[in-house]
Amino acid sequence: MKFLVTYQMPHAGLDEWMKLPEDARKTQEKKMESDWSAWMEEHKASLIESAGVGKPKRVTAAGVEDARNDIMMYSFVEADSLEDAAALFQDHPHFGIPGGWIEVMSTNKDIG
Repeated sequence: MKFLVTYQMPHAGLDEWMKLPEDARKTQEKKMESDWSAWMEEHKASLIESAGVGKPKRVTAAGVEDARNDIMMYSFVEADSLEDAAALFQDHPHFGIPGGWIEVMSTNKDIG
C-alpha cells in the first residue's frame, strides 16, 4: 500500500527560524541535512518519492490568492498498513524542528 506523508511546522515557527543569525541557522541546517540523508538511506526501501514544496496559491470561488500553510515537504512511502507507515517516522530528524510534526495518510489510488 502507498501512503502520503507531509512534514509540517507552524509557519510562525519558520518566521522565528529565519530570525536566527545566518551562521547559527546554516550550522543547524547542515546537521539536519546530514541527519535527513542518513534517515532516507536507512529507509530507502520504503520511500517512493520525496520533495520540498514552495509557497502555495489558494484557489476559491472568489479567485486565486497567495497563501501560507504548514507543509514543508511531502513523501510517498510504501508499507503494509497505515500503522507500519507511521512507525517508519517515529525517529525522523524532522522532529528537530521546534513544533514540527509529520502526518501519514493512505492514498485512494496506486502511485507510480
